[in-house]
Order: sequence, then C-alpha cells, then structure tokens
Amino acid sequence: MARSINHNANTGALPDFRNFGILLRILLVVNGVAMLAALLQVRSVVQWPAQFTENAALVEPLLILSLLVLAATEGVLRRLSYPAAIFAVVAIELGLTVVLHAASRTWFFVEMHSLPRWLLIVALTTGMLLVYFDLRGRALSPALSEARLQALQARIRPHFLFNSINAVLSLVRQSPRRAEAALEDLAGLFRALMADNRELTPIAREVELCRQYLDLEQLRLGDRLQVEWHTENMPPDALVPPLSLQPLLENAVYHGIEPSEKPGTVSINIYAARDRLHVVLRNPYRASGNHHSGNKMALANIRERLQLHFDVAAELTTKVGEDTYEVRIVMPYVKARQP
Repeated sequence: MARSINHNANTGALPDFRNFGILLRILLVVNGVAMLAALLQVRSVVQWPAQFTENAALVEPLLILSLLVLAATEGVLRRLSYPAAIFAVVAIELGLTVVLHAASRTWFFVEMHSLPRWLLIVALTTGMLLVYFDLRGRALSPALSEARLQALQARIRPHFLFNSINAVLSLVRQSPRRAEAALEDLAGLFRALMADNRELTPIAREVELCRQYLDLEQLRLGDRLQVEWHTENMPPDALVPPLSLQPLLENAVYHGIEPSEKPGTVSINIYAARDRLHVVLRNPYRASGNHHSGNKMALANIRERLQLHFDVAAELTTKVGEDTYEVRIVMPYVKARQP
C-alpha cells in the first residue's frame, strides 16, 4: 500500500518511522547501547557475550514492539506539532516499557528488574535518538540547498538556452502561435529550475515539465528526436525529488541524440510495482562520445538527492548496451496527501 510522508530533511520534524534507513539506524543505535551496557556490567570480557544475550532478551521485544507502534502511528504523529509529537513518542516508549515490565515475568525468560531504571534508560535512549535525527535533519537542509545549486550548474547549459531562443525566433514569423507556446514552455522550465526545490513533488508535475523541455528540444532537432512515453501505469500522485527526471532527459538528448545525424528515440517508462516507483529511461548510445564527464556529474547529483530524501530506500543504476544507454531509478512509492 502506498504511504504518505513529509521528507525528513526539514528541521523540526520527526523522522519517517517507516523508512528502512531510519529503522536501520534505530536498530544499530539501540543494540549498540545494549552492547555497551553489557560491557559495563561485567568484570571480564569473557562474561560479555552472556550478559549481552541477557540484555538483548529484554531489549529486542521492546525495540521491535516500539518500531511497530511508531510505524503504525506515523500518520497521527505527522499531524501533531513537533513538540507534541516528541512528547507522544516519549510517552509511547515509556508506556510500552511499563507494559513489557509487567509482562516480563510471564512471557520472558528474563525478568525486567527495577522499573524506574528501565524508564530512565528508555527515556535517555529515546531522547538521544530524537536529538540525533533532529541534528541530522538540520545538517541535510543546507545539503539540499547545495545539491540544488549543483544541479542548476549541471543543467543550465548555455547551448540549450541559446539554441532554444534561436528556435523560438525562427518561429516568430512563420508560426506565431507555436512561438508563443514555446516561450511559455521555456518560461515554465526556468521557473521550475529557479524555484526552491526542497520538497517532494508529484511525478505528474515532473512529467509535465519534462514534456515542456522535450517540446523545446524538438523545435531545434526536428525529426531527429523521437520520444516514447510509457506512463499508462504511472501513479500521478507519487512524490519524487523535483527536477530528478529533466536532467536525465537533457543528458539523453545531449549524449544520445545530438552527436548523431540519424533519428534517435528517447524512451521513458514510469510505473509502480510492489510499493515501489520505477523510472526507466533509454537513449541511443555511442561509445566514442566525449561528453560522459558531464553525464556522470548529473547522475551523481540525482543519486545524492535521492539519498537525501529516501536514504537507502532509493537507488539509481545505469546499464550500457551495444547501442543503448539505460538509467533506472527505483524509489519508495510515496503518495501525495489529499488536501
């Protein structure tokens, strides 16, 4: 089932407790604390494995139950203010600790002694994790701004602007309406490029932007640029990092279409499968091309922004065939909230 989130790069927001990267970090931190506690509890290193096993028998049920409850209440927590959400998370953890402490005598092989001590440990660990994710969010916020600036530098190539303006000028007398539509596409493209693109955007909007870009390119390339869209299985409300597809299309045109005088096809396939959104882009490939450094820069930038928004849950891969270059993006199917 698709889910809704606010990406965790904003400050003053809880982490997404359904994100695999977030869950992995929580598991590592809590188990690290359990390992350290076991080391402090024993007099000899030889006793450490047994002590850690005893600690894990108590910690793991609480940890797993906590992650399940936080994931289940993610939507409710998102609607709370940040201070209220923090209070709710701490209250959930302390409440679960009390419940498991009462049940430990019956359900567990090891009894949870000293409820006040357990409440203190859980409160401190929860607070430490919340502070860590808050600091991480503050660190990612300028990183997103820097990534946006790098993306602008990588995308706005002078030759594209120059050629687009020339193509529009050539239409002014022959076809004023087409020239007007082209100018609107150009204005819309640069309006999107210059916007503050920190928030996730519906993929339908990203596709519309890409169509505007390709319309401009077709003005100057004519029949040399053939485009195939496969969006019949695309969920229009899926959220993606803004300007994540247009740079790929610009690379496809720049590296796959421009170097050849023969017509070439750029294929875009977007679909959802098993709670994942797939974007597959293919273009003609020539091994003798000399523009590959710029291509690597754009791919690295998009890969970085995918990581900033989705952590380890998203991936970007490339595949080179005999005459085809393929870029594939797989990311969580994050559904836009209904207003």
